[in-house]
Amino acid sequence: MESGIPFNRPFIAGRELEYIEQAVTAGDLSGGGRFTRGCAELLQARFGIHKVLLTPSCTAALEMAAMLCDLQPGDEVIMPSYTFVSTANAVVRLGARPVFVDIRPDTLNLDENLIEAAITTKTRGICPVHYAGVACEMDTIGKIAKKHHLMVVEDAAQAIDASYRGRPLGTLGHMAAFSFHETKNVICGQGGALCLNDPTLVERAEILRDRGTNRQKFLRGMVDKYTWVDVGSAYAPSEICSAFLYAQLEMMDTISARRRTRYLCYQAQLAPLEARGLLRLPATPAGCQSNCHMFWIILSDQHVRDALLEYLKSQGILAVFHYVPLHSSPMGKTFGYQPADLPVTEDVSGRLLRLPLYHELTNEQLQRVVDHVVSFLTR
Repeated sequence: MESGIPFNRPFIAGRELEYIEQAVTAGDLSGGGRFTRGCAELLQARFGIHKVLLTPSCTAALEMAAMLCDLQPGDEVIMPSYTFVSTANAVVRLGARPVFVDIRPDTLNLDENLIEAAITTKTRGICPVHYAGVACEMDTIGKIAKKHHLMVVEDAAQAIDASYRGRPLGTLGHMAAFSFHETKNVICGQGGALCLNDPTLVERAEILRDRGTNRQKFLRGMVDKYTWVDVGSAYAPSEICSAFLYAQLEMMDTISARRRTRYLCYQAQLAPLEARGLLRLPATPAGCQSNCHMFWIILSDQHVRDALLEYLKSQGILAVFHYVPLHSSPMGKTFGYQPADLPVTEDVSGRLLRLPLYHELTNEQLQRVVDHVVSFLTR
């Protein structure tokens, strides 16, 4: 059998190793060094974000965002169930409740038409998740949030360098969270960023990130010593991770273009199968620019999905599915959710399959994936 095709493979795009060596030589490896600041400045300048704070993970960024929303026990935050567990954990750990709303069948994003009915007197925020790097309907979500005085936190873990009506994702809520996990478009192994679009949140965010201290004021000469002023944690990344990330951010245009080429190749070659009703391909609404984070297909039923998954595995090709909907998970059930509460989410989650898509995926490897998908579905 030919060598296997992984679902994902970390990659080096530019000067990552050189910058890591510089960080080590400088002797400043903890959070807040030259590369950590440089990454934040690059993101701020490229996307027009008021303030970016790098974090050890997107999970950490979401946790900080939940704290900045000042969530209290019993508060509620509206979000999709079709998301990674970190979206819900960020609010649950503060004693708040995730209120799961169904997704749109086209983009698999939070259905903006169902949000208002889920709002109660306990609702404090909305957390739209830009699934697969395709934007939620942010104008509608923003209007609902403004009407009901709610915070909006974009879970943009998969959405760096994507846009909605010409505006970068990560700039459309009060806050947003990016991920630089090794499975994302731009990586550093494990890392994230908290994007602050509301200037009034910056001072407290810096305090939370520095273990609840006013250390940043001390470093700016605003106080003669720093001390404990709030509840916080160690939410700054290692300078080694930031050095790796800085090189990736420098190469973002090249990385995005290469990924888009492979995405479009999948789309063109699998379109005939969609025309025959054998699968469904991703959709990007007018006015949205996807970052081509993932290429998913939706099969006719779960039996076909699972069989194709096993067939590809037997051919040395690792495809995956996700997510197990949070409302149907053991933890989700503790909040009172029942099967069939979110029909679109449950239907899609049983039929979706993600194909390998990564920076160094060759044309030959991609063709091999396509050939096996076609062979299986047309036999």
